[in-house]
Amino acid sequence: MTCLNIAAYRFVTLTDLPALRERLHEAAASRGLKGTVLLAEEGINLFLAGEARAVRAWRALLCEDARFTDIEVKESHSDTQPFQRLKVKIKREIIRMDHPTLRPEAGRAPAVDAATLARWLDAGVDDSGRPVALLDTRNAFEVDHGAFAGAIDWRIDKFTEFPARLAEQVEALKDVTVVSYCTGGIRCEKAALLMRERGLAHVYQLDGGILKYFETVGQAHFHGGCFVFDEREVLDARLAPLTARADEPPGSSVASAPD
Repeated sequence: MTCLNIAAYRFVTLTDLPALRERLHEAAASRGLKGTVLLAEEGINLFLAGEARAVRAWRALLCEDARFTDIEVKESHSDTQPFQRLKVKIKREIIRMDHPTLRPEAGRAPAVDAATLARWLDAGVDDSGRPVALLDTRNAFEVDHGAFAGAIDWRIDKFTEFPARLAEQVEALKDVTVVSYCTGGIRCEKAALLMRERGLAHVYQLDGGILKYFETVGQAHFHGGCFVFDEREVLDARLAPLTARADEPPGSSVASAPD
């Protein structure tokens, strides 16, 4: 059976977490879906897979809630179920940064779409003629599977390390246009807001992350594949699984969600 895989997030205030968790868990379990849904006061972050009709029925139920009506969902397909079980959890943050004053719902940092970023990278400068620096906000092991050519990589082991590394490097980023990027958009959205908070004036997030870039642009300026937190492990620019490395047993680096 071919599986439909969906990924989405939204920063929106949620005050009914236990009831929402039960509703979404029951709707997913009854349809045979597997994956992870994270809920927090700041929003929702989800990765689910299953039979296409069942996934779309769950998504339709989610979108009946006005808080999620127009949530942007990324889709891909796999030949097998990439998740081992279903988890719907309540967390302190849907992507942990340990910076509680940062509230993405209050206003996003400016975003650059994939086509515009590719054009900037072709030219080497943004539309104002300012040099462009790509900042990878993912964990080091993810970066090792693939990244944009020339991107800044601070070799963090978890996202909670990002604020401290930014504090060390902020001066070096003041005279360039910084584009933060990650897998699907959630980490680079928080990262871009924090950079703005720290006084960087020319900061963008890559809208939709690497997965949206692959879907829109393809491989241009990107070397390797994109690590994802399920049993597919790494996706190529067609959003199809890459063959696992010969020295790495299948499933060795699978996790349910990024830190």
